[in-house]
This record gives sequence, structure tokens and C-alpha cells, in this order.
Amino acid sequence: MRRQFLKGMAATLVAGATWSLGGVAMAQDAAEFYKGNVIKWIVPYKPGGGYDEYSRVLAPYMEKYTGARVDIVNMPGSGGMKGAVEIFNSPADGLTIGIINGSAMVTNQLAGIEGANYRVSQYNYIGRIVADQRVLVVGTNSGIDSYETMMSDGKTVVIGATGLGGSTYVDAVIADEAFGIDAKVVHGFDSSGDIRTAILRGDLQAMWGSLGSALQAIEDGETKIILHGEREGKGMLEGIPSIWDRAAETDDPAKTTEILEAWDALSAVGRPVAAPPGVAEDRLAFLRDAFEKSMTDPDFVKEAMDSKRELSFASGAQMGKIAKSATELTPELNALFVAAIKGEI
Repeated sequence: MRRQFLKGMAATLVAGATWSLGGVAMAQDAAEFYKGNVIKWIVPYKPGGGYDEYSRVLAPYMEKYTGARVDIVNMPGSGGMKGAVEIFNSPADGLTIGIINGSAMVTNQLAGIEGANYRVSQYNYIGRIVADQRVLVVGTNSGIDSYETMMSDGKTVVIGATGLGGSTYVDAVIADEAFGIDAKVVHGFDSSGDIRTAILRGDLQAMWGSLGSALQAIEDGETKIILHGEREGKGMLEGIPSIWDRAAETDDPAKTTEILEAWDALSAVGRPVAAPPGVAEDRLAFLRDAFEKSMTDPDFVKEAMDSKRELSFASGAQMGKIAKSATELTPELNALFVAAIKGEI
């Protein structure tokens, strides 16, 4: 009887020690859990694209800092939505994570697209790899040499876009709405490369897109940036007008800024790494720590730069706030973005 009592007391003391040590003991438990285990990393697109490349460059560093093996699983379909849904509905054991097209998942959710069986704000975010830096480029032979020229020459600018609801289309119509740009948006192109070809032919004059996607054409002298979405222009964006600077010039600066805030939140979601809802706090904290160490590892940063892949790290906690702000819009803004996504404006 005495032996059983002492055994029970010992168990109680051990449990109490674990509880009192809090995060330290929990982190140790998480490290032991991941050591030698396998993490399934879902990429919602085919091999070879940017999402796949980011993932494969990052995977060895996640292995280094988690002690687990990281298996890349490509799961294309529905414009990235199939893989995103798979991540969201996976077991919450911390062994399934993946990269998602955050901006596209937000627009799909807002518009109620069939198959969008997830909630962007309910993912457990590990962190963000990169955000989308939005730029408006024009053909160097388009006759437009600046934002000021475009707005004052009295001509309708012809802007190219991919399908309705795609980021190039949404960017174009939201910018038109915010700034009163006299534009005709021609959509239905298969890719940004096809739009660039149409600009070179003279069929189009401009397009919105990510800075990363626009770099090659800019370096080749085919296009130039006349407007960007960053609050402060750095590097090649220095000296180029920002949407934030131009908001004050509109008829209703307060309304314009409100639209731009929502648009900025959409771009800021970017390309995050996420886990399903319900992952235990100690495992989530461990994954977030490993991700931050991976993203800031000098060797990883060098590899990404050598591949001309931009990085803009955000922590998992920051991503949770960004995702919330991108999806919890006022009724008026929600109606505007849904109309833009559905091609109704």
C-alpha cells in the first residue's frame, strides 16, 4: 500500500514538473516527437513552378531544424485549391503542412467558389515565405512613359489579364475603381507570359502582376514599372510612384485608402506555409521556430537569391493577423472584391 502511494506521489510530482516548466518541457516533447518522423509537405501545383521550387529549396533546412524527414507531395488541381483543402482537412498531428497560394485562397473564399472548403483565417500558419509585390508595367513601346501620362493623356489604356478572378484581373479592376483609371481590361490569357507577348505585339499596353514575374521583361527592356503597391519604394522601385502616394490625389482619399488597405492585405497573404486547424500548441510552436530558423539560415537565403526568388518572412503569428484582415472585410468592401473576383466590374 505504501509503495503504491509513493508511486502515485512520484507520478503526480512528475506531472506537476512538466506543467510548471510549461513551454520548456513541451518544446522538448515536440522535438522528440519530430525526431526521425516524416513531415508531409504539400505543394498545390505541378513540379517545376515557383511554389515547388521554394518548397524544395526550403525542405532540407526544415529537416535540419526539425530532425524529421520532409517529403514533398505535389497535389495540383483547381488553381491550387485542391492542395489547400487537403492541408486544411488533414489530421491535426503536425505531420502535414504545405505552401498555399494565400491570395487566391482568399479570393476563392470571398466569392464562395465551389470547392473552397476551408477558412483562410483558421489555418495554423507556420510562417510566410514571400508576399506579392504588385506592380503595374507598361510596354516600353506603348506610348505611356509614366503613371502621370497614363492618367492625363485622355486615352483608354488597354490592360491584359488572365482569367476572371485571377490576381492580374482583380488587381486591374480594383486599381481602376480606386484611382478612376480609364482602362479596358482584356482577360482570358493563359499566363502572364502570354500577356507580355501581347504587349510586345502592341495588342495591349499594360498589365498588373507580381514584381518577381515582371523582372525578366523589365531586365530585357520590354516593359517598365509605372506604379507599385509598396508603402515605400526600395531597390528598383525607388523613385516610382506608389499607390499610397497617389491615394491623396483621388476625389475621396479616405475611401481610396480603405480600398487599398484591403487590397494590400490580400497581397500580404502571399505564399505562406500552413498546417490544419487544431495542431497542438507545442508542435505548432516547434514548427514555427524551425521555419524561422530555416528562413534566416544564410545558406538558404543564398540559395533563394541565386534562384532569383524573393523572400519576405512573416511569422506564423503575424500571418494569422494578416489572414484575418484579408477575409474580414466590411460589407461594402466585401461586395466590391466579390464583384471584382466574379468579373462583374
